[in-house]
Amino acid sequence: MEPEKPAEESLFEHYNFIVDPGQELMRIDKFLMLKIPNTSRNKIQQVAKDNHILVNGKAVKVNYKVRPNDEISVVLPFPIKEFKLIPENIPLDIVYADNDLIVVNKPEGMVVHPGHGNYTGTLMNALVYHFDNLPARDDYETRPGLVHRIDKNTSGLLVIAKNEKALTHLSKQFFDRTSNRTYWALVWGDVIENEGTITGDIGRSQSNRKVYRVYDENEGYGKHAVTHYKVIERFRYVTLIECKLETGRTHQIRVHLKHIGHPLFNDAEYGGHRILKGTTFTKYKQFIDNCFKLIQGQALHAKTLGITQPTTGKYLEFDSELPDNFEQLLEKWRTYAKSGK
Repeated sequence: MEPEKPAEESLFEHYNFIVDPGQELMRIDKFLMLKIPNTSRNKIQQVAKDNHILVNGKAVKVNYKVRPNDEISVVLPFPIKEFKLIPENIPLDIVYADNDLIVVNKPEGMVVHPGHGNYTGTLMNALVYHFDNLPARDDYETRPGLVHRIDKNTSGLLVIAKNEKALTHLSKQFFDRTSNRTYWALVWGDVIENEGTITGDIGRSQSNRKVYRVYDENEGYGKHAVTHYKVIERFRYVTLIECKLETGRTHQIRVHLKHIGHPLFNDAEYGGHRILKGTTFTKYKQFIDNCFKLIQGQALHAKTLGITQPTTGKYLEFDSELPDNFEQLLEKWRTYAKSGK
């Protein structure tokens, strides 16, 4: 007899996996042991016994064999533990501040808010130390005042709201696409067109939940996303471009540029951490390795930010310099490109 589906109103989803289309048949307890860190088969078997493992919305027994494209959820009768946001005296590069908002220039390598594996040292830990009474968010206690995010290894400008009115006003600007954001990115390859637009629905990969991909609009899986770009400087095997976001999907620039064959330089999650263009000479390989060592991750910087001040209605625009290591990276490529080797 098939286990009954547990009451949804009393359960909270802790894990969700989409089984890879190429997955071979495998017992679900073994599959989950490979997917969930720091767990045991006994724990998984108990969860299954309590009808808290769902496959395509229905509870299954522990001997169920996962099939390609199954959606697996682990649901438990208690919420995921929230991370306590501890104020930390971490220096901040504050570009601008008034009674309603703060604009900061985030360094590469700094996580924006606490999460699994990043409990301290985040931008939010620093902000609650330097600023009192940032407005709470109903959805996440650890993200007070947070209007938008950029990835850990992306540097650049972020705006934070200092009160409820500003949080609502700024969030609506991002939702309505009236804010303006440009990023500078170093990408693999010689981008053919001097400027262009990339349109493609973006959704989480069904085979690797940590990354995203472009889906055909007929698949109905991703969300509409548009990125405009123009070339700033060419270096033979890589190109410096400016990207302007029309939408703000997770990993949007990284996913869109990979989609058109130009992954970001040193982007490990999207294939840019390998030599994709250039020569086979040992000296060139050493040059690339030295370039990779200059930056922690993808070569991406949130350069400009334009928003409307929530109280005065005045349009504010901010520009930020590239980090020193990003500038050093570009200078190495300029020297290489001029050498003609």
